[in-house]
Amino acid sequence: MDNEEPLEPETEDEPKTEPAAQDSDKALYCEAEASVAAEKEKSGWESSETDLEIEDTEKLFTTGQRELYLEACKLVGVVPVSYFIRNMEESYVNLNHHGLGPTGTRAIAIALVSNTSIVTLELADNHITEEGALSLVEMLQENSFLQDLNISDNELGFKGASTISEFLQRNTSSLLNLQLSGNNFRDESAELLCQALSANYRIKMLDLSHNEFSDKGGEHVGQMLALNIGLQSLDLSWNHFHIRGAVALCNGLRANVTLQKLDLSMNGFGNEGATALGEVLRLNNSLVYLDVSSNDISNEGAAKISKGLEINESLKVLRNVLVSEQFTKTLDGVCAIHPQLDVTYKAVQGFSAKKMALLWTNPMKLIQSYADQHQITVADFFKSLNPKGTMTMSVGDFRKAMIQQDKVPMSRYQVRELIKKLDEKTGMVNFSFLKKVKP
Repeated sequence: MDNEEPLEPETEDEPKTEPAAQDSDKALYCEAEASVAAEKEKSGWESSETDLEIEDTEKLFTTGQRELYLEACKLVGVVPVSYFIRNMEESYVNLNHHGLGPTGTRAIAIALVSNTSIVTLELADNHITEEGALSLVEMLQENSFLQDLNISDNELGFKGASTISEFLQRNTSSLLNLQLSGNNFRDESAELLCQALSANYRIKMLDLSHNEFSDKGGEHVGQMLALNIGLQSLDLSWNHFHIRGAVALCNGLRANVTLQKLDLSMNGFGNEGATALGEVLRLNNSLVYLDVSSNDISNEGAAKISKGLEINESLKVLRNVLVSEQFTKTLDGVCAIHPQLDVTYKAVQGFSAKKMALLWTNPMKLIQSYADQHQITVADFFKSLNPKGTMTMSVGDFRKAMIQQDKVPMSRYQVRELIKKLDEKTGMVNFSFLKKVKP
């Protein structure tokens, strides 16, 4: 941090014990300051499972977090980050774009060994490289409180992937969510990561978007998905998967029973990949969210996906980009069977501007018109949809009721817009405020 002023520890007048010489440049020791009465001479460093250690474990608990971090910064020769010092006791810390580099990351890692407050740590775009990744992995072996870690866009490369893979194989960390987007991972990195993830059951959310996985990488991911029993969310967008990679991924999804959210957007699945997806959707009962937008899928491929949706019972959200009018008709039939399904796309091929305008007519205006004609309030209309007769409904029940009712026919897009207006962001829609709207 070039614009940060160096912050000195408050106990600078107290005598300090100098660290002993190290045999390896990778050793990350930080000795806490001690009072004169308690200061002891040590002939050498005690053996430990990790390099990120305080020399005297008793001092670890008597030294404040701020002083520990400042001492670590002195040790590695970096300017302390004032934002980190101010937020060390918060549960969320965002250090994205701070220019930490590997040494700045090392100082952060030393301080985090004993930190019990931070649950989510953002370190994206800090050029930490594989050296910084090693420091973080060593810290994670000791810290049992950190759950969410974002180290995207940090040029980790193959060596960084290797370090992280060894860490994931241990299955001993408290970490649940890991973001590794944009780290120049190629197929050989995918192989290492997928081998580790095949047996890892702790990581629940993984972001591998914006990397350089090709079809070979897709094969590794497919094999991992067939074995993994922990992942619930996986982002593979903006990679280079094509037909062979798509088929391999789908083969893995056939056996997977835990993955709920999958982002495959901005790849190159094509119609053959869409066909494989359609077949998987007939069998998979765990996926709830699937994004396949921008995958060179034409009407033919979209039709294959819609066929799979006819049988699928679990999927609730499907993201696409361009579909045909025939696809929308097929989808209407699917939604009649599975009203909980929410399919979004930006355009309909062959639709005129007039048709699109009708498609997006304000749904509240349609309901208001119906209410005016029948001399009721808009709130009365919504209340009639609820079997319980109350003014609140779950989003899922509301969507199902709106699609199945025939008083004011609406498209799925209009129902979605209606939910946006009424959703309290709690999974419930509330239309009690509409009581004041008179016919």
